[in-house]
Amino acid sequence: MTPYELIRAKRDGGTLAPEALRSLLADYARGDLPDYQMAALCMAVFFRGLDPTELRTWTEAMLHSGATLRRRPGAPPRVDKHSTGGVGDKVSICLAPLVAACGLTVPMVSGRGLGHTGGTLDKLGAIPGFRTHLSLAEADRVLDELGVCMLGQTDELAPADRRLYALRDVTATVDSIPLIAASILSKKLAEDLDGLVLDVKVGSGAFMPTQESAERLARTLVELSGDMGCRAVAWLTSMHAPLGRAVGNASELLEAVDVLRGQGPEDVWALTLRLGAEMLVLGQRTASVPEAERLLRTAIADGSALARFQALVRAQGGDPAVLDAPGVLLGAMETTEVTALSAGHVAEMDTLAIGLAAVVLGAGRTRSDDAIDSGVGFTVLRRPGERVERGEPIFLVHHRPGQDVAEVHRRLAAAVRVSEAIVPVPPLLLARVEASR
Repeated sequence: MTPYELIRAKRDGGTLAPEALRSLLADYARGDLPDYQMAALCMAVFFRGLDPTELRTWTEAMLHSGATLRRRPGAPPRVDKHSTGGVGDKVSICLAPLVAACGLTVPMVSGRGLGHTGGTLDKLGAIPGFRTHLSLAEADRVLDELGVCMLGQTDELAPADRRLYALRDVTATVDSIPLIAASILSKKLAEDLDGLVLDVKVGSGAFMPTQESAERLARTLVELSGDMGCRAVAWLTSMHAPLGRAVGNASELLEAVDVLRGQGPEDVWALTLRLGAEMLVLGQRTASVPEAERLLRTAIADGSALARFQALVRAQGGDPAVLDAPGVLLGAMETTEVTALSAGHVAEMDTLAIGLAAVVLGAGRTRSDDAIDSGVGFTVLRRPGERVERGEPIFLVHHRPGQDVAEVHRRLAAAVRVSEAIVPVPPLLLARVEASR
């Protein structure tokens, strides 16, 4: 079948044969299929979906469009975690070295922030000299040495996905569940994993605003991963408010380091421990979640998790001493307050609006080539369910001296609703999803 015939067949609700779909995606990876035809196919998939065989074929074709990470004989099991993205989500930074310190290998391929969501690579990029653009040979070397590596997607790793994601971003086909699943797993399974834990965000600050849509994505991911030989577990977690207190690249990095020091906000702690415990169980390091959480707490208490992160920073070109020097990471800064207009309890936060305010401040990007300011950001002083008095600060805005932040203040003030009545707050951990087969 020609590309035209394949596009028409999917547009009309047909099923594409694996051989034809594999050939088309190989042509696209080589540059032999034009973007306008792939864009048309993505739009057809957006409306018609992919059946399980089509989805597996699509994912395998992107996975095998490039190289994969090497596995040293006799190395510990490999596990990783992926988050669908949110505001204030810095868990990967403390989670990867923590799980590695507990005896597993964590080859974490992460992304940069786009739109209202922050990116792990941007947070790590706040460390002067830290390199996330590694060749696969460099990543293999760091993994062999430390059992953990944190890098971005390269031309070697699932290059078809890298090209396709950029196309989806400009053709309004990003939020398609089969295309999201194929994109995530083509990169993650190129790490040659034994287990994968998925954090699927739900709420105003998530790509999946409802629990129903998040559960569909989680189910698709765990079933597809299992079909491709990698055990997976997903948690639906709340993004009805920013995670933790810090929003902004350098400040989120410091908050993640606080967790490795046995400090940090309660919700970041809870999510790190639960996701880490799932990783240890999938990697057969422990037999149960409670046992795994005890092991994780021990690695934090004895300093081995923090030491592993410091070694990782050094191995990837950074100076771990800056982790004890916030002024170096943040730079010259002024702080202003966004205060409550009335007394009561914080009833609701528009987390999407908070994330977009961070973009306006300079902490995020709306285009992939936008520059960001690692130092600017917010501290969230009041969260849903907490009491606030009139005139008390809800946010602290950390900005450059003389920077005009009036629009940022306006957006943050509008993102919070205060009520006299106490409104129930959704739990952080909403539901666990595992494969049904």
